[in-house]
Amino acid sequence: MANADLPLSAAQIGAAVDAQAAVLGLVLAPEHRPGVMQYYALAARMAALVQGLPLGRDDESAAVFTPVGPRTAQ
Repeated sequence: MANADLPLSAAQIGAAVDAQAAVLGLVLAPEHRPGVMQYYALAARMAALVQGLPLGRDDESAAVFTPVGPRTAQ
């Protein structure tokens, strides 16, 4: 998991995964932990990209998010 672009160390990711599993009452099987950590690292990289975008003076987050379903063929 050594990656210069990763905002968290492997130890930090492991600690976060363990803490969040405990809070949620999840039992994480040892064979599943590497995959969970891999996806947690991916989410951390995506979050760093989003948080790294500069916002202009007039930029605002959406007040309400309304998901739209896929369009049906007509």
